[in-house]
Amino acid sequence: MTRIFLARTSCAVFAVPAGMALALSPALAQEPAPALTPALTDVITITGQRPDTAGTDRIDPDTLPPASVPDATRLVARLPGAAGLSNGALSGQVQYRGLAGARINIRIDGQNFASGGPNLMDPPLHYAPLPLVARMEVDRGVSPVSDGPGLAGGVDAVLKSMPFNDGPGLRTGYDITLAARSADSSYAAGGMAGIASDTLRLHMLASHESGGDIETASGTIGGSEHERSVWGIGAGWRSGAHTLSLDLRRNETGPTGNPPFAMDIRYIDTDMARLAYTGDFDTIRLELAAGWADVAHAMNNYDLRPAPAMMMAWRETLAFAETRTVSAALAFDAMGGELRTGIDRASSDHDVTITNPSNAGFYLNSLPDIDIARTGAFIEWTGGLPAQWQGELGLRADYHETDAGLASTGPAVPAMPGMLAMAFNAGDRSWDDTTLDAVARLWRPVSETATLRVTLARKTRVPTYLERFAWLPTAASGGLADGNTYVGDVDLRPETAWIAEAGFDWQSGSVYARPTVFYRRVDDYIQGVPFDATPGVIDTPVEMVSNMNGDPTPLRFANTDAELYGFDADFGWRIDANWRLDGTLSWVRGERRDTGDDLYRIAPPSLRLGASYDAADWSVTLETLAVAEQDRVSQTLGEAETPGHVLVNAYGRWAVRPGVEIAAGVDNLLDQPWRDHLAGYNRNAGSDIALGQRLPGNGISAGIRISLRG
Repeated sequence: MTRIFLARTSCAVFAVPAGMALALSPALAQEPAPALTPALTDVITITGQRPDTAGTDRIDPDTLPPASVPDATRLVARLPGAAGLSNGALSGQVQYRGLAGARINIRIDGQNFASGGPNLMDPPLHYAPLPLVARMEVDRGVSPVSDGPGLAGGVDAVLKSMPFNDGPGLRTGYDITLAARSADSSYAAGGMAGIASDTLRLHMLASHESGGDIETASGTIGGSEHERSVWGIGAGWRSGAHTLSLDLRRNETGPTGNPPFAMDIRYIDTDMARLAYTGDFDTIRLELAAGWADVAHAMNNYDLRPAPAMMMAWRETLAFAETRTVSAALAFDAMGGELRTGIDRASSDHDVTITNPSNAGFYLNSLPDIDIARTGAFIEWTGGLPAQWQGELGLRADYHETDAGLASTGPAVPAMPGMLAMAFNAGDRSWDDTTLDAVARLWRPVSETATLRVTLARKTRVPTYLERFAWLPTAASGGLADGNTYVGDVDLRPETAWIAEAGFDWQSGSVYARPTVFYRRVDDYIQGVPFDATPGVIDTPVEMVSNMNGDPTPLRFANTDAELYGFDADFGWRIDANWRLDGTLSWVRGERRDTGDDLYRIAPPSLRLGASYDAADWSVTLETLAVAEQDRVSQTLGEAETPGHVLVNAYGRWAVRPGVEIAAGVDNLLDQPWRDHLAGYNRNAGSDIALGQRLPGNGISAGIRISLRG
């Protein structure tokens, strides 16, 4: 099957008209080819700035398809090993080497924070509108212990900012992006403008995005519109070796559809702040940071979709989350390298209440007054080792505490949910544990053209508050959007992953390749399983309540044992001064070690190939993305298979003059019907897509983007 998949893809790519070229297809297509010093971090640069960082991957705005969806997740999804979960225009999640959600350490400008709702309608990258993003920094394989816990790699969305002026006087600057695409008649506008001296800097951020329902080759996805506004300020002070910065932002997401969820976004109002200090004291560098985020989130089932015929079935859920973070670290030279050590703490409060807006007596405090706290410490060394090896070695320990309040139900709620609330209140609602992480990332040159990379790690993840405390069976699943009903388990154990990866970075003349093979053994892997040993037999209160909501076979989050393995690569060939071929390949398998079943919701193999023609101030691109069928699905959970598909995209860019660039293109040029295996299942009756059917991807879509920098 794989040979056929590759052969068909190659034919699709190279059968393009000779006059069109591809380029920049994958996120790692670059000019020049990657540096041989191995990158521990993949950097997607989308501002035109090209930092001279050894071992980083660089991509400019013209390399991003201008007709892409407005979700920053799609930037990361173009990397080898990565994929995207599309749960709505602004609610996408990253899957990396088969792992997603809370297993990936995602930050905005280095800041960790909790999402507002249990279904992750506002995952972390929701707070990174593309017009405001300067670059994505993606940890290769695993995230370093200094960035906090996390089972897989890490992602940091770095927002645009005004740098200090290293010359005399004041300097002004701006970085503005204007974009539009036809698939959803959407537009986006935003950017940064600022002023700076040698000692002071100040900038303003603002963006606004709006779009309608998404058009596909299979019809219109009803209730898929979106609206989001962000604004903020950033300031900095510098004196000698001391730097202080303050960033404040406000996010207001308006009515935005989430067709694979039971509800849509009515609003998400979020305030964020971060204060950071860096100072050099002779041989020691001190790093301090404090962050705060406050999310107020409302969702309902009647504004952006046909309202239930009976008002007693109308629902509005109110969710709140507040996060506080502090960290301190010291860095200094030691043992021929740099040693960093530090402590950090993160605490968050959550509360979720389901209501009926037409009946004040109907409410269920489904996730009540949950307090989560984590206190951690790490030590990390980077430097040279014997036999030409270099490495990053780190250890981390975290102490976790979680507590839930008392669940409550209103007088208009049927008796059975009230019984579940009473049982929850009578049980133990507190949990604590200590987790230990260790990471060793090693690399050495093995020839003049190749560098070997090896990673060994032990990484952990504690259960989310939904996985642990969801006493009421609902469709909240942490963003799986699979139409199932889930309940939690207070006694869940943390996940522990044992990780081994190996690869090399190779460049010879005009050809480069960076393949990686990986293996993850995950003990106590958390996944939904049938609630009891007799699925479909409604003989427990949980099953009775779930059946009342239309699902007689609820799932519960449970500890299983799993393994994930595979390989991915990026590669390319500069044919001559103008023509270039580039590609990315991703393949991952996930299996349950305890039952032999396939893991749930794993992206199928994919291959992205492209050819590009680059002139002095313009380029044209033709790109082919081939995705194999996914027939390795969870039998236990009745997961549906998906067929493979091939998409062709075309785009180009024109540097009009310094600081002004126009990019235009077409996604899904052949208007092919297709469905992403990681897409959710439609739950909006006001749609051309049948209820319960996997949501299709967009049809043919034209887009344009204008970038203004100065």
